Amino acid sequence: MRQTLTQLYDQRVASGDIRPDGAQRAVLPALESLRDWAETPQKRSLLGAVFSRPPPPPKGVYLWGGVGRGKSMLMDLFAEATAIRAKRRVHFHAFMQEIHAGMHAARKTGVDDALKPVAAAVIAEVRLLAFDEMQITDITDAMIVGRLFQMLMDAGVVIVTTSNRPPGDLYKDGLNRALFLPFIDFLHARMQVIELESETDYRQHRLTGAQVYFTPANAAARAQMDTLWQELTGNDPGAPLHLTVQGRTVTLPRHHNAVARAGFWDLCGQPLGPADYLTIAGAVRVLMLEDIPRLSAANYNEAKRFVTLVDALYEGRVRLIASAADAPERLYSEGAGAFEFGRTASRLREMQSADWGN
Repeated sequence: MRQTLTQLYDQRVASGDIRPDGAQRAVLPALESLRDWAETPQKRSLLGAVFSRPPPPPKGVYLWGGVGRGKSMLMDLFAEATAIRAKRRVHFHAFMQEIHAGMHAARKTGVDDALKPVAAAVIAEVRLLAFDEMQITDITDAMIVGRLFQMLMDAGVVIVTTSNRPPGDLYKDGLNRALFLPFIDFLHARMQVIELESETDYRQHRLTGAQVYFTPANAAARAQMDTLWQELTGNDPGAPLHLTVQGRTVTLPRHHNAVARAGFWDLCGQPLGPADYLTIAGAVRVLMLEDIPRLSAANYNEAKRFVTLVDALYEGRVRLIASAADAPERLYSEGAGAFEFGRTASRLREMQSADWGN
């Protein structure tokens, strides 16, 4: 017998897999109605197929709220329980990366509008799109996302998305934001905007009181990092997250539900700058950074990038879990830049506090 999302949710609560949360449970009826629509076959006669359009689809859902409130868990529950083939659950940044790649390929064919064939390919494959962590940080995304959503919805695709921000705060303070404002109105008109008002940050709860800085960066530290990764992701192995920054691609090797894991050299051994690190800080809520070495004149450029990365994470209130060669105050003890590193060491200490990120 088919179970409702609420029944499935209650089962997980009873088994101890999740904690009961009234705000989360209150969201489920809106998702259930979309599930009912998606699983109902469209019955149309041959005559109707020729002379009429299918009935308009229901509004999608834009679910927003603070980090760690359980939005991704609800999205997973909905996507897994909806028994149709024509569905896709994908991280928003990864989806937009695919759209840009498709448009690049379409331009090579000489089409007048590179977005149309890309949107048509999506429409041919799915009726239901579930996006996680919708956030607009790149001007190229901002300039095409409105047209893309309208093409998809006009063709009958229903979109469900989660975000840490209400629609009005998307692309806030972005370049040429006035051109983006009609899309915000479009979201309010074509989607149910629902705030998840839970007061519990489950991701933060898991880290409260936990050690988040491990030294030295040895096998024991890696084992402790592995344990935290498993707790934060539910044993998900993670997948690479590709972020587009000013036409470049920045990759986080492992990512799941706004938790990312990378090595020091993945992020600081590459020619990355402030824009790259700000984009990373906007895309994740927890960053696990491994194998931070001792810093000196021998790796001065990498040290400068590390300082910039920490600044971006600090300003973005991103939780940092790290393994390093030494304590923050002894990471950069001599050479050019050692004095200035004092501020970074102080921030690394502050970011270890139990209430960091609240």
